[in-house]
Amino acid sequence: MKIFCGIDWASDHHDIALVDADGTLVARARIPDDVAGLQQLLDLLAEHGDTPETRIPAAIETSRGLLVACLRATDRPVYAINPMAASRYRDRHTVARKKSDHFDAMVLANILRTDTAAHRTLPADTELAQAIAVLARAQQDAVWDRTQAANKLRSHLREYFPGYLAAVQPILGGLCSSAARALLAAAATPGRAARLTKTQLRAALKRAGRQRGIEAEVTRLQAVLRAPQMRQLPLVEDAMGHQALTLLRKLDAACTSADELAEAAVAAFETHPDADIVTSFPGLGSLTGARVLAEIGDDRSRFADARALKSYAGAAPVTRASGKSVSVKARRIKNQRLAAAGYVWSFASLTASAGARAHYDRRRTTGDRHISALRNLFNRMIGCLHHCLAKQVHYDETMAFPSRLEPIFTAAA
Repeated sequence: MKIFCGIDWASDHHDIALVDADGTLVARARIPDDVAGLQQLLDLLAEHGDTPETRIPAAIETSRGLLVACLRATDRPVYAINPMAASRYRDRHTVARKKSDHFDAMVLANILRTDTAAHRTLPADTELAQAIAVLARAQQDAVWDRTQAANKLRSHLREYFPGYLAAVQPILGGLCSSAARALLAAAATPGRAARLTKTQLRAALKRAGRQRGIEAEVTRLQAVLRAPQMRQLPLVEDAMGHQALTLLRKLDAACTSADELAEAAVAAFETHPDADIVTSFPGLGSLTGARVLAEIGDDRSRFADARALKSYAGAAPVTRASGKSVSVKARRIKNQRLAAAGYVWSFASLTASAGARAHYDRRRTTGDRHISALRNLFNRMIGCLHHCLAKQVHYDETMAFPSRLEPIFTAAA
């Protein structure tokens, strides 16, 4: 008898419901979120026919957490159901707007009973791929946190210290650079900055790791910081300087976290068997490659074809037809992390690949905007990546852009 399991999870307990092929509830339980609860769940599944050869599938509204990890370790099919989809299914079973944990568990079990083919199991990625995903996503979050911290600091400095923003604007990396942060730590107000000597400026740059062009940079910084600018009242200026140092400490922590996680993600990625294939693509370094591999995984059966991967990445457009009306629009529902990595990848490939540049220019000539042209280029590149990973071959420019190489080389000549 076919059995389906639904799990309504919470922070401290989980509700379990088992239904058969006819939708009849055959078992229910509430288990704690600990080892004893996990064993209780496994025993309950075993009582209803769960064996190593025929695992009972489980549906749950999350893809993370210890319970999900332990269920995946038993090699059973685990379906992560979108909470919005589960909410729509709930309306099929009741017209009342009531909600209970046990009822939600039954809804999840019935989703597998009726529409298993419409949902996908969690990918069977290797342990290394899962570790890369943890590190790459954490590093991407750290980069976003760093950008947010830098924007907050920039907005605050604009209110009382515009001269500092003018001084660090030519520095590579802007506010996030070590030189800019060391300079602000040495003098957080216009008054203190104007009194900085060349010796103090030189010491700040050396603490930040600068080794070349120090004297010229010291002269430029001193001239900019001593230039006349609008000022707040003295006491207000000192108070805003204290606030700037607080925001600076947050930015320092975000920068350190992003750098350390980047090193760890790259180190783990470079040990993966697919790393050489991924980085053979133009515009894909180890860090961006780690982000791409983190989202697509190394389970080759996850995507049936290149079109499925393109849709998952948001690179393929959506065509909607109703009567005589047909519209083609950009895909909004997608993996946002993979789409963000795809933008970086496609933009970097413009200077690394003649074929990619020719493809981008052709799309721009036909009327595409910058973002649309990059998305179309990403669509082509990720399709090539799917092929290369499936066939275990490296990127070949002549195969990826067979008709785009000759014109650009001729023009360059």
